[in-house]
Amino acid sequence: MTSTMLRAPAPPDILSQEFDADPYPFYALMRDHHPLYNHEKSGFWMVSRYRDVERVFKDGVSFSSRNYEWQNEPLHGGRTMLQLDGRDHSAHRNIVGPQFRGSYLQERVREIIEHTVDKLISQFESDGVVDLREQFTKPFPLDVIMHMIGLPLEGHEAFRRWVDLGIDFQSNFAGDPEVERLGLEAQAQFADYLTPIIADRRENPGEDLLSKMLTASSDGISMEDWEVRAFTSLLVSAGGETTDKALASMVCRLLEDPEQFHAVREDRSLITPALAETLRHSGPVQMIMRQAEVDTELSGGVVPEGGTVACVLGSANRDPDQFAEPDVFDIHRKDLDVGKAFNAAANHVEFALGRHFCVGAHLTRVEVEVAMDALLDRLPEMRLAPGFVASETGVFTRGPRSVNLEFSPA
Repeated sequence: MTSTMLRAPAPPDILSQEFDADPYPFYALMRDHHPLYNHEKSGFWMVSRYRDVERVFKDGVSFSSRNYEWQNEPLHGGRTMLQLDGRDHSAHRNIVGPQFRGSYLQERVREIIEHTVDKLISQFESDGVVDLREQFTKPFPLDVIMHMIGLPLEGHEAFRRWVDLGIDFQSNFAGDPEVERLGLEAQAQFADYLTPIIADRRENPGEDLLSKMLTASSDGISMEDWEVRAFTSLLVSAGGETTDKALASMVCRLLEDPEQFHAVREDRSLITPALAETLRHSGPVQMIMRQAEVDTELSGGVVPEGGTVACVLGSANRDPDQFAEPDVFDIHRKDLDVGKAFNAAANHVEFALGRHFCVGAHLTRVEVEVAMDALLDRLPEMRLAPGFVASETGVFTRGPRSVNLEFSPA
């Protein structure tokens, strides 16, 4: 008498072409069979279930953000708020946070967003066709954050290149030395560009975010020039990349489902739920790292002290133990708390959770609300171009390569 043992499939290689083409089936495999495993090539401990990712973000004793010492410091030229804890973290968040929420966001920054949206749409609304990614979603958030910081828009193309090289640097899990070299070269160029601007703004402060970082203080703590430079680098990188890909993905998801697109077009209050669902279903940030401070047990095993944990957001946000029918894009989803989706009480994990919840979450919400409202108004009969199928790419961050649309020209 013989018996056959069913062996679990091997854990996925996150650096493979198959994974890049469509990671979501691999995420299901990870959750079901390998909720914790060590990815050999990168050395990361992959964590894929919602409850474990939530634990990593909220347990400030067992896990820290000290991984940013090697992951972010070389790219930004110093530590940023992402790495800080306790009094230092609170002080830095108090200095920069007010510019990303409340009345300042709704009154001053919203005006910048509306102006930027109008300028960009005016460049293609009479054409009847557009690659929305190339002509709108990529330049839009970068223009906004440069306006907010107080940097001249003439440097947009250089900034775009620096951002792209920075994202490549952060996604360089295979350790390609050329990618590392280009990323560090971009950081040095950005520092050379920004240093004299910071010196001038110290002497002649204005109302922009750069001036506020240089002049404000909290709890007796102020920001040194190098800290301002590092945080500005982070803002330019994160502020451009995430909104770009979130908006591009949202447009694709809606146009792929005419019924939901029609609902949003007719009721603009659904733009925010549609964005929240996009962040859950097709979020631009697929992984966020943390470091284990002690040996810690999670589903599937123990993360050793000092291990780099890759919280796989794209998997956690599609965990069927957290969300019903998680692979379905549904702007009317009942188990996604839209009211809390842009603060630290969110029940999706796209902006992380806990004390390091993304400071720019509300900015992303307002940017997308304004942009989507304008696109619906000014691109009549907006639709995907014939034969176009959204093709996404990216392991660390992810989004459509292009968004080819047709519409009735103005």
